[in-house]
Amino acid sequence: MIKRLSKSVREYKKPAIITLLLIIGEAVIETIIPYITAELVNRIKDGIDMNYIIRTGIILIVMACLSLMCGGFAGFTCANASAGFAKNLRKDIFGKIQGFTFQNIDKFSSASLVTRMTTDVNNVQMSFMMLIRIAIRSPLMLIFSVVMAFIMGGKLAATFVVIIPVLTFGLIMIAKKAMPAFRSVFRKYDKLNESIEENVRAMRVVKGFSRENYEKKKFRDASDNICVDFTKAEKIVALNRPIMQFCVNFNLVFILYVGSKMIITGDGANIDVGQLSAMLTYGFQVLMSLMMLSMIYVMLTLSAESAKRICEVLSEEPALTNPENPIYEIKDGSIDFDGVSFKYFKHAKLSALLNIDLHIESGMTVGILGGTGSSKSSMVQLIPRLYDTTEGVVKVGGVDVKDYDIESLRSSVAMVLQKNLLFSGTIKENLRWGNEDATDEELIEACKLAQADDFIQAFPDKYDTFIEQGGSNVSGGQKQRICIARALLKKPKILILDDSTSAVDMKTDAKIREGFRKFIPETTKLIIAQRIASIQDADLIIVMDNGKIVATGKHDDLLASCGIYQEVYAQQTNGGDSDE
Repeated sequence: MIKRLSKSVREYKKPAIITLLLIIGEAVIETIIPYITAELVNRIKDGIDMNYIIRTGIILIVMACLSLMCGGFAGFTCANASAGFAKNLRKDIFGKIQGFTFQNIDKFSSASLVTRMTTDVNNVQMSFMMLIRIAIRSPLMLIFSVVMAFIMGGKLAATFVVIIPVLTFGLIMIAKKAMPAFRSVFRKYDKLNESIEENVRAMRVVKGFSRENYEKKKFRDASDNICVDFTKAEKIVALNRPIMQFCVNFNLVFILYVGSKMIITGDGANIDVGQLSAMLTYGFQVLMSLMMLSMIYVMLTLSAESAKRICEVLSEEPALTNPENPIYEIKDGSIDFDGVSFKYFKHAKLSALLNIDLHIESGMTVGILGGTGSSKSSMVQLIPRLYDTTEGVVKVGGVDVKDYDIESLRSSVAMVLQKNLLFSGTIKENLRWGNEDATDEELIEACKLAQADDFIQAFPDKYDTFIEQGGSNVSGGQKQRICIARALLKKPKILILDDSTSAVDMKTDAKIREGFRKFIPETTKLIIAQRIASIQDADLIIVMDNGKIVATGKHDDLLASCGIYQEVYAQQTNGGDSDE
């Protein structure tokens, strides 16, 4: 886990190493100062001239300034290294997610991935900052202080041999109890973020059904569950402070009592006032080191689960990968399904698609009709390799899609979904997702073909109109037409419309299809629709039911031979059979 996370340090290794060196210098100086002070106290007791005191004072001031400089510069370099590490880590996670397939995304959920890129990365960043600064300084100060205490105080320093193992044992026991609680908290954070995401996306539905109070209660319950688990975890972790305070206070009392007694009874033979003063200073340094270590311990305990969750994402291998020697050139838009069956999950009992055999010539217009759950979308998602077949082969341009370079394949296939998204930005910026080098004339041409130009020109800012996140400031039909124009700008060999004209009227739908016939005749067009009017003039119509193709043909042929097609046509033209 540490090895994988350390790969994200990269160009910030230098400031991290400089931080370590500065911290070592600070720790060394801090532990030498009490030694010099103790020598000065003993010399003053024996009687020395003022010049020695001034020289020693200057040395102490210089050392204090050097310690301050080391600590200050370490703060700058540490901040640079930790912020850079977090930046790289987010970049690595996001880059990894971009290579995920739908199958990988389904495994984690989008809400969980957001939590890992925000809360979990912040926790790991804090731990990294502590590790390269406080986690180095505190152990060094602890070791140096204990060593100097033995040099200065002899047997009196034996108290550290007792308290450090006791404290270590206590911290280990606390960690053992706290980790399961923290693990539970992060799982519930995912649920909370998922609830928020659903609520924001479905705000219109929530308000339409007056379910605000229900949603508030659901959020409050999720938040309360997190509070309960966090409180439990924090209560356990909070025990480390009283354990530490007990050990440190015991140490100070022991040094004061035993040290004072040794000075009085031994008349300074074994230990003198200067050594006792140094022992108290070293005892305080041990106190501060232990306090810092307890803070580090709490943070590491908290972030260990975050680090594990981040590594789960970084270790995840995409379900789809490029072949060893990929093909980059797609000859044409012909599509073949040869004995294709598909399951969303490897161990699923039921197949989403079963025994699909189909041949579509390049440039054809193909309509796909079927009830909800008939796997129309599942079938077309196999064409650009959004999923891979469980059995059989899907070919584009006569080549198995698994043999293509994934990016090249998807660049040749444009998909427009019923609920396609627009991103925050201008209409131009959204359109150029299809082709970032498209000219303004090409944008307008694509929008005219998608019947979007008229309403865009009616906006005050026209193509520079700003689209809110998710396209919330345009209607469903307008959003769909902009998405169709965006897809057309890819100049694809295959265009897939997955019920993407459902929000436009019949007249506009007909104009869009007429434009396709005239201006992109060589592009293979797959149109999934609920309305027969949207596909009745197609070169081929596919009727699906329960993941199977039950009939293929043209409109007139299916009206004469396919019961499902006849039933849908009757319902949409005559209102269906009114007889019971």
